[in-house]
Amino acid sequence: MNDSIGSRFKKAWNIFFNKDPTDIYRRDWGEAFYSRPDRPRLTGGNERSIITAIYNRIALDVASIDFRHVVLDDQGRYMKDRNSPLNDCLTLRANLDQTSRAFIQDLTMSMMDEGCVAAVPVDTDVNPSTGSFDVLSLRTGKIVEWHPSAVKVKLYNERTGREEEVMVEKLTTGIIENPFYAVMNARNSTMQRLVRKLNLLDVVDDKLGSSKLDLIIQLPYVVKGDLKKKQAEERRQALEKQLEGSKLGIGYIDGTEKVTQLNRPIENNLLKQVEYLTNLLFSQLGITQGILDHSADENTMNNYITRTVEPFAAAIADEMKFKFLTKTARTQGQSIEYFRDPFRLIPVSQMAEIGDKMRRNEIMTSNEIRQKIGMKPNKDQRADELANPNLAKSKEAEAALLGQSGEPQEPPE
Repeated sequence: MNDSIGSRFKKAWNIFFNKDPTDIYRRDWGEAFYSRPDRPRLTGGNERSIITAIYNRIALDVASIDFRHVVLDDQGRYMKDRNSPLNDCLTLRANLDQTSRAFIQDLTMSMMDEGCVAAVPVDTDVNPSTGSFDVLSLRTGKIVEWHPSAVKVKLYNERTGREEEVMVEKLTTGIIENPFYAVMNARNSTMQRLVRKLNLLDVVDDKLGSSKLDLIIQLPYVVKGDLKKKQAEERRQALEKQLEGSKLGIGYIDGTEKVTQLNRPIENNLLKQVEYLTNLLFSQLGITQGILDHSADENTMNNYITRTVEPFAAAIADEMKFKFLTKTARTQGQSIEYFRDPFRLIPVSQMAEIGDKMRRNEIMTSNEIRQKIGMKPNKDQRADELANPNLAKSKEAEAALLGQSGEPQEPPE
């Protein structure tokens, strides 16, 4: 029975009107910050260059892959998802502040920026050092110290709102290394050389865009003695005061004095080196300009996902599988796998043809195909059958030819 209008008004609650002064408005919520304190921040000059776009593109594509805690059969084939807190962290929400996709993106960006990152199980049902445990929440941690059997990580504490350094054991913490470490993070790698060249280019641009005039004034006398040098310094200061005090920056000089301006653009090969290193980095990472500006075709995207994105996904899944699942659990068929939607890059014009092939080869049902294109499932029972619709009549005719004794009969004339 539905509630009456009066009972609805009594139960209704409004965040602006129903203010309880003894609870939420008097509670100590801890420290306050203007911006989100747990947001990943790039270091080493990566935040000021094209490197940020590359990191963000790869991290977004890795986060678009589904990570699941699954159960496999005896032959290592996927059977079903396992209903566990770890699966909730990988598919729903990793912690109080991040969804599962935001956590994977944070993990990937930190991995590319630092070279090696830690996936720390913050909340568990029991002490991880005692044995088997369930992961209730996950956070990305920056490794600041390495020890033989443990690491010190800089981790965001959601109770205090600050980053704190804690010691964690290697056997219970996912330590994931960038699969492209030699290209991105090594001391003399292509990306580090590109970052240094971009920083030098920024310095040159700052000098060219500064308010300095870079002038040389040729005085009508020889500046050698102390007296002449003093006179020349006084003349320079006088000209500076003229330009500084003038509204339009206009000054005057004597007819015998000459002015030479030095702030002309200097030709160098720094920009060519930046372009060369950028193209070299793109080729080593399997990235093209079309991927960054979303104009790449299907073949280019498939090659990029296979050779660039999936190594990150495999590194994350393999490390979590070893650290967060015990040997007994792996023996029972539990695993952490990643799945990529193959229909994401298929244009709509080809969806019908591919769907027909999937049905005829008994790979997908009609409702599974409808779900991929965002349509509601059909209530017809045949839409859930994994069968070739083109062979349905032949099967029915074959069944009609069989008598009750199971012997094939001659078809009627």
